[in-house]
Amino acid sequence: MVTTTDTTEIVTQPKTEEVNQPSFKRWLKHFLYMPATKRYFSKQDQVAIAQAVAEAEHDHVGEIQIVIEGHLPVNQAYFQNTRMRARQLFAELGVWDTEYNSGVLLYINLCERKVEIVIDRGLKTATQQIIWDEICKNMIAQLAQEQFKLAVITGVMNIGEVLSQFYAQSMQEQNNELGNNPIILG
Repeated sequence: MVTTTDTTEIVTQPKTEEVNQPSFKRWLKHFLYMPATKRYFSKQDQVAIAQAVAEAEHDHVGEIQIVIEGHLPVNQAYFQNTRMRARQLFAELGVWDTEYNSGVLLYINLCERKVEIVIDRGLKTATQQIIWDEICKNMIAQLAQEQFKLAVITGVMNIGEVLSQFYAQSMQEQNNELGNNPIILG
């Protein structure tokens, strides 16, 4: 279990809604979900997404990490919702550990058709909730229309625009601290 501090912030839901109840219904839904991540995202789609991440990170020091997960791990689904899973992955993948505190995790759960964005503390004070909510809402609408690759690429480009507004182009040299390839889980 990941303990969160004030250094990271989930932005897709207000902090007052963070209490999560164990759910047999959620566990059953994820237990019965047929792995389909690779069916929705071919190798060509993954390459296109990686190129979109590289392009979105071009003019600033912000870092974007994408995780696409078919379903929550069955041993965690009873106690953990998608928001908690996104926070766990944010910590485990070290998205919080960028030089300028500029990491953004874009988490997509295909079973629940949910999108979560977790931002690092460097972005928390500079951006507003409504911006991130709009990105998630647009992505969910495209996922509902089964435009999976387009949803991810559009979301990445929108996140890149937000990062370029906050992290000026005049920053020092740009290191790619996080990989551009999407992480595909079950």
